[in-house]
Amino acid sequence: MATWPAIRHADRAFLAEGAPGYGEVAPGDHLQTAYRLWLAGHQLENGRAPWRDPYTFRPEAGPQINLQGWPFGLPYWPLAAAFDAARAWNIFILLTYVAAGGLACAWLRALGLPRGAALVGGAAFAVAPYRVAQSTGHLLGPISVLLPAALLGLERARSGRWGWLVVAAAALASIPLSGQVHLALGALALFLGYAAVRARERTLLAGAAVAAAAAAAVGLVVERMVIQESVVAGGRSLGAVRFYSASWLDFVSRDADRGLERFVFLGWITPVAAVVGLGLLLRARRFWLAGLLGLAALLPILLSLGTNLPLYESLWRSFSPFRYARVPERLMPVACLALAALVAFAVEKLRWRLAPLVVGALLLADLHVDVVKASADDPANAAYASLRGALPGRLLELPVFLPDRHYGSVYHRYAMQAPRERPGGYSTLAPPAADALARRLRPLNCGDWGSGREALLRRLEVRHVAFHQGLYAGNPLVPRRCANVARRALVRHGFRLLARDGAVTLYVRSDV
Repeated sequence: MATWPAIRHADRAFLAEGAPGYGEVAPGDHLQTAYRLWLAGHQLENGRAPWRDPYTFRPEAGPQINLQGWPFGLPYWPLAAAFDAARAWNIFILLTYVAAGGLACAWLRALGLPRGAALVGGAAFAVAPYRVAQSTGHLLGPISVLLPAALLGLERARSGRWGWLVVAAAALASIPLSGQVHLALGALALFLGYAAVRARERTLLAGAAVAAAAAAAVGLVVERMVIQESVVAGGRSLGAVRFYSASWLDFVSRDADRGLERFVFLGWITPVAAVVGLGLLLRARRFWLAGLLGLAALLPILLSLGTNLPLYESLWRSFSPFRYARVPERLMPVACLALAALVAFAVEKLRWRLAPLVVGALLLADLHVDVVKASADDPANAAYASLRGALPGRLLELPVFLPDRHYGSVYHRYAMQAPRERPGGYSTLAPPAADALARRLRPLNCGDWGSGREALLRRLEVRHVAFHQGLYAGNPLVPRRCANVARRALVRHGFRLLARDGAVTLYVRSDV
C-alpha cells in the first residue's frame, strides 16, 4: 500500500523520490543513505573500521565518520552482497515497514491492548505519511522504528525482564548515533515521560533515567565530534528554517509539491480517530497516559510549523539544539507513533469482531499517499568499471557540487561500483575544508581552469575525471550549455577519453 505504484518497478529502480536520471542514476538522498549502509559492510570485508568512510572528501579531510552505517549497516551487508544496489535498498525499505508496524504492534500489545487494536495501531504507524515520505531517501523514516522499540523495552522491563531495559537503552542511543540528533531530542522526552507514567518501581525509573542519560551522552559526543567539526558548526540560519517550515494546510494536504521535508499530511480520518481515542482514555481516567500521548502528538505538530509558529523564533534563539536543525519537522515520527497509539485505543472499544479489519482498511486508504516513486539506477556502468584496474590516483567527478547539494549523491552510487578516493561527496555535515575546496573547483563545471586549478588537481593527485552529462540536464546549478565547454577544456588540459557508457564518460591524464 505505502509504495504503490512504484513497487512495480522495484526490480530495476530505487523506491525513492523519482527524480529524472537523464541516462544515468537519478539523484536523491536515497543514494547517500544506501552508500552509507553499504559502506559499513564494505569496510568490514576489507578489514577496516565500519564507522569510517575512507573515500569521501579526500585528501582535504581525513576519513569521515560514517554515522548512517549504524545500526542498519550490519543487516544491510548481506542484502548488498546478494543483490544490486537498487534491490538491496528496496528490500531494506520494505523490511523497515514490517519492523515499524511489528514493533509498534508489540508495544501496544505490551500496553494491554487486544491484538486487533494493536495491529491497527501498528499499521497506522508503519504507513504514516510522514514516515513514508522520509523513507524515500532520508534515514529518518527507517530509524523511527526505534521509537516503539524503546517503549517496548521499557514495558517488558516492567514485568521483571531487566535485560529489556538494555534493549531500550540501545534503541535510544542508536538514534543520535545514526546522526538523527534532532529526533533524539523528541525520543528522549517521549521515553522519560513514558517512564514517569508507566514505571511503578523506583529501580525501574532510575534505570530508565540511566538509559536516557546514556543516549544523551551519545548525542553530545556526536555533536562535539561531528557537528562541531562540520560546516554547520555555528548552527543553521533562521532563514533556512523558514524555508522548510510547514503550514497548517500541509497537515491536511496530500500534495507533496512543496517538498517532502514539508510534507506532514496526517490523513483525514486518522486524526479524528486519534481524538476519539484520547477522549476514551480520559473517560477511563487514564489521565497521565492520555496527557503523554496527547502532548507527544501535539508538540511535534506545532514545532513542525517552524517560523510559522510565533514562539519558535524564541525557542531557536534560547535553546541551542534548535539552531542546528534546518528542518523543524524532524520530530514528526514521535507524533506519528502517538497518533497511531491513540487510534488503537479508539479501536479497542469497538465490540464488533470485524471492526479492526474494517477500520484498518479505512485507515490504510486514508493514509495512502503517492510520494514513493521509481528512481532510475545504473547498476553496471562500464566507464566506472574501467576504474577497477586503473592506476592509483584520485577521481574528480564533474560537475562539482557543494557538499550539501543532493546532486552529489549520484557520485556515491557510482562509488559503490568503483570505490576510490575523491575530493567530492555529499553530506550536510561535510568538513569546512571540503566545502572550501568544492567552491574552488566549481568553475571547472563551465571549463574555467584559471586561478591555478590545474596545479590544484595535480596537488590533489587527480588522475581520472568522470564526466556526467546527465547532471547538466535540467539542473538549475549547472547550465546545459556548459557541458561541451567543460568537456573540451578537459581535453585541452591533458585528459583523454578512457571509457564511456551512457551519460558517463571517464577521462584519464594523458601522461598516465
